[in-house]
Amino acid sequence: MSTTEEEEANIGKVLTFLREWDRGDSRVRGRMLTAFLSRNPGRRLCDVELQLAQVSSLFLARITTWTRLTYMFGTFLGLQLKAIGIFLSASNHDQYLMEFLEDGGVLTLLDILSHSQSKAEEKVEALRLLLTISDAGRKYKEVICESHGVKAIAEFLAQSNTDEPLEAAWALLESLSRGNPRYQNQVYKAMIALMTCSSPKAQQRVLHSLHTVQSKMKTAHHSIVEPLLGLLSSLHLEVQDEAINLILGLRCYEVRPLLLDGLVALLWPTKENVQHQNMQESEIIQMTGSLPVFVQQAAAAKSIRLLAEDSQEVSRELLSLGVIQRLLYAMGNREHTDAQIQASLALKHFVRSFPHIEEHVQRGIGSTLFAAFMNQADTLYMHMDETQAEILLTNKVTITEVWYGDNSEG
Repeated sequence: MSTTEEEEANIGKVLTFLREWDRGDSRVRGRMLTAFLSRNPGRRLCDVELQLAQVSSLFLARITTWTRLTYMFGTFLGLQLKAIGIFLSASNHDQYLMEFLEDGGVLTLLDILSHSQSKAEEKVEALRLLLTISDAGRKYKEVICESHGVKAIAEFLAQSNTDEPLEAAWALLESLSRGNPRYQNQVYKAMIALMTCSSPKAQQRVLHSLHTVQSKMKTAHHSIVEPLLGLLSSLHLEVQDEAINLILGLRCYEVRPLLLDGLVALLWPTKENVQHQNMQESEIIQMTGSLPVFVQQAAAAKSIRLLAEDSQEVSRELLSLGVIQRLLYAMGNREHTDAQIQASLALKHFVRSFPHIEEHVQRGIGSTLFAAFMNQADTLYMHMDETQAEILLTNKVTITEVWYGDNSEG
């Protein structure tokens, strides 16, 4: 058989296939999609008849239309999405992508995310298709964003609590944040809003993503500060670490004064948030719920130390906010040893960097306690008695300025 005859034979087979599709009901189409998927394993379009006959676009259009009309019922949605994925992942996928978009495919996929009757695995499949579209280039990312995709994805993330859908949604949101300057700010603000989600895994992911996105932006939005400081109270170390990394990343942005002021304030928890009692941490959780506040206090002290060690300019700004008195206060918190340790290490930096602070601190807390602090700051808490802790909690050390020549590090 000649090549021309072979092509004509394939065209005849495909036209017969399409007629059968058009005449069939949903069950017939479901069987046809199952057969189509078996002939194109691994999400690759390798159906010779469709390729040679060049009528694959007609089949894609039929699947897309059928999906749009029936996704709310969900009977064959999984098959439909997998079949569409074969076309969108094909080597010559640009043609299929444009045709799918022109047929309203993106809107259908976004609707599936918010449809309560869709199964979790179907939503994951929809997210994967959207990721394939987004990864195809800037113009495709813009189509998703123009279709209110960022809002739909953010709402999905806020409501989802299982790993696979969360991972798929985050991968998509991160893809939209790259190479998409027209909508980068929209994605950035959506990520900030997601910082208040309750899932620790989602919190860790949003902080990591924000750090990456923020590094590409010229400005930082002030709304990032409050939820970021709030996440320092997380009892999950991986969330805390990501929060501190983002805080360090924001040190060169215009939100720095707001951030520093907030960190210093956290060293001195308000009475509404915490009551000092002589009890174990487990008892504090049960009776006052204070542990997250103490964890936040410790994380704030650690952040202050890392920021100050990185910049003398930042150190001076912190001094102007009265950080010394508040670090001493945190050192006296015998209910949480990490707060004492982190505050001691931070204070040690300031004492070593600015000699005149040493004199003020020694006068404020007494020579005995100060000598113990200078000898081994990170273990001071182990030897502190109730009287010494009270001295720290009630200290009146006030240092809000420093001379520019007063710097032992040169």
